Amino acid sequence: RGSAAPHLPPRQGSCMQDQARKRARLGMAAEAAADAAADAPAVVLTEDEERVAAVLLGAVQSRSTVVRIAGGWVRDRLLGRESHDIDVALDDMSGVEFAELVNAHLRELGHDTHSIGVIKANPGQSKHLETANVRVLGLEIDCVNLRAERYSDESRIPEITVGTPLEDAERRDFCLNALFYNLNTRSVEDFTQRGLADLRDGLLRTPLAPRQTFLDDPLRVLRAVRFASRYVFTLDEGLAEAAASEDIRQALATKVSRERIGKELEGMLSGTSARPALAVALLRELGLFGPVFSPPPDAA
Repeated sequence: RGSAAPHLPPRQGSCMQDQARKRARLGMAAEAAADAAADAPAVVLTEDEERVAAVLLGAVQSRSTVVRIAGGWVRDRLLGRESHDIDVALDDMSGVEFAELVNAHLRELGHDTHSIGVIKANPGQSKHLETANVRVLGLEIDCVNLRAERYSDESRIPEITVGTPLEDAERRDFCLNALFYNLNTRSVEDFTQRGLADLRDGLLRTPLAPRQTFLDDPLRVLRAVRFASRYVFTLDEGLAEAAASEDIRQALATKVSRERIGKELEGMLSGTSARPALAVALLRELGLFGPVFSPPPDAA
């Protein structure tokens, strides 16, 4: 990371200028996302998904809330695969508040409701950042506010704040996992402007600089191997170069628990879509055998 900028007293009006720049950047990002998605293949919802979508939108019909499905579900549906991993990202309310509205709407419609599971935010962070799990017509749905992340050098656990759609897309591991499906407009949104192209080309790239992405969370190196082997994606040249660097190997060995490494390894080597030989070949090619297979320092 570069050296810190000198601290200067804020100029009058600088906050308003910063807010204006942020709004302008978000507006341009929204336009770019719409342009990038203009030629995207249509996502056709199943009958069950259509019923769920109607409930989700009905829960906020008197509000201006934008309801987006994020990440893996969008990727898999564009690839023609089934997916039941529905994560909802909201622009103006917490996941818990949305889940409560969904349950209230289900009761209005005469449907069964279930208790809401809540994954607490880190201490000191806004309750808007809590993730709520709600069951809707038989489907489990995770709900959360759009978010931004900031990492420290010591941990792969980020500081999380409420964010914009662009910030939420940029915090994700790979561009093809940063796509949104906007339920309000029934359209795919590509705020990185690279996700749809990467999905079409079978290419794995990070929304932000790959070296910093992997230093922030070294586990993403193993996620790259898992996705590349399962989907037969090609690693972007810059991504592969960063993943094979010594500082990333050191970060993987020191910042990530053996439990998390083991879970990613299991995902590479098992399951109906797994290609273990390809995963092992990629681990070897990237020089990751050491941090992945070495015993922890305190092992007997």
